[in-house]
This record gives sequence, structure tokens and C-alpha cells, in this order.
Amino acid sequence: MYQIKLNNMKFKAHIGVLKEEKIIGQMLEIDLLVETNFDFSGKDALDETLSYVSFYELTQKIVQCSRVDLIEKLAFDIITAIKSSHSEIQTVEIHLRKLAVPIDGIFDSAEVIMKR
Repeated sequence: MYQIKLNNMKFKAHIGVLKEEKIIGQMLEIDLLVETNFDFSGKDALDETLSYVSFYELTQKIVQCSRVDLIEKLAFDIITAIKSSHSEIQTVEIHLRKLAVPIDGIFDSAEVIMKR
């Protein structure tokens, strides 16, 4: 077993409870950790592993198409899609940060962490 991790992916999203969030959009940051039981043989060939490019592209597509209210729902949708993409994937962990949060206060982001 080994892990594949994508760190600090950035996407513009149109999600949120407020109407303005879906119109204007905001930036999200996503960390993704995929644990696999893929039997890597040590050969230097793409068919000997899982492609992190496909994880990035799938995440990007889901974020760009989503209009959900909750970041929890978006995280769940990304995990579900990635787990469904390869039978060798055992778990997926996501850290999803919403940078522009409509709260009158000083902080960097709101984040959900989900693992399935």
C-alpha cells in the first residue's frame, strides 16, 4: 500500500449558502490524500501506478460544475468520485478550505476534513 498526495490545489468555486457566493464565486484550496493497495512492481511505467493527474482533473471538474451550498457536500462528492474511479483505492482524505467566508471576523479560512 502507498499514498498519493496532492497539496494545495486552488480552484474558483461557485458554492455557498448565500446567493452572492454562487454568483461571484470564491477560491478554494484542496489537499487530497489517496491511499491505495495498488501493487507497485517498481517499474518506471504509468500503468504501474494510479495517475495523480486524473485525481486533479476529476477534482477540478467537480468543483467547476458544483453549485452546492455546503463545503461538506463538495468534499463528499469529490471523495465519492475518486473512490469510484479505481478499485485499488482504499481511502481518500480531503482537506477543503474556503477562503472567502462571509463572517465578520479575522481568520484565513473555513476548512472541512473528511476521510472515507
